[in-house]
Amino acid sequence: MTGIDPLKAGGLVLLAAIVQVSLAEWIEIGEAHPDVVLVTLVAVSLLRGPTYGAVLGFLAGITLAEGILFQDAALYDEGSALFAQGIAAWPEFNYFTAGYTASTQPVGSERFREALEAQWLNLDVCVGEKVDRANPDYRRYMRLETKEGPKRVCWNSWIAPHNFEGFFLNFGDMLVKAGQPDVALVMYRNAKHAREYAMWRYQAVLEERIGNAAKNVEAFRRAEPGPDAAVLMVRSTFACMGCHQE
Repeated sequence: MTGIDPLKAGGLVLLAAIVQVSLAEWIEIGEAHPDVVLVTLVAVSLLRGPTYGAVLGFLAGITLAEGILFQDAALYDEGSALFAQGIAAWPEFNYFTAGYTASTQPVGSERFREALEAQWLNLDVCVGEKVDRANPDYRRYMRLETKEGPKRVCWNSWIAPHNFEGFFLNFGDMLVKAGQPDVALVMYRNAKHAREYAMWRYQAVLEERIGNAAKNVEAFRRAEPGPDAAVLMVRSTFACMGCHQE
């Protein structure tokens, strides 16, 4: 894979989106419209390497999310199968994506158990060993930070300036929902190890999480949170910005 491959893949998907909006929506096949973006995502994701594993992960995330939104078990299973392929191509990226997307599932369900386990496995592949499930203090692993290769997505980067902080905020939320607020506190505090933490806009959110971890167990489990209730990161206004905002 050359350094230009990610740009080519991104450009191709962008072109597909333009075609979708400008042309494909005017074309009818039966009673439907051709989905150029979806076809392009599939085609690119089937090529090779981490970049294409990421594209496959995006496709899997869209499919899984639609399965959740429309309560379509078959669509959910299709998304899960796509994620399995994406994880095989780029585990450091797709374990997180799979777990994050499914973090809203009922706490007692197999889907949520798998989502939580995916976050643990994400940490394992990032550091090359099984992280302590009872005391996942990440300070010992900070020496592994890299900006190169597949493991670069385990850390902060130009495309996700606070990926590290956001990852641990979400993981803490999922552990709180699972009824493990004590372990969640360790996970929340891991976010502070990032060199860029002082510039992160969501420090106050993290501190609120730390102060209310036990209280948030029931709040995070609610299928329909109240207007002023604490919500999981994936349901928040910073679901994307928590990692990607400067």
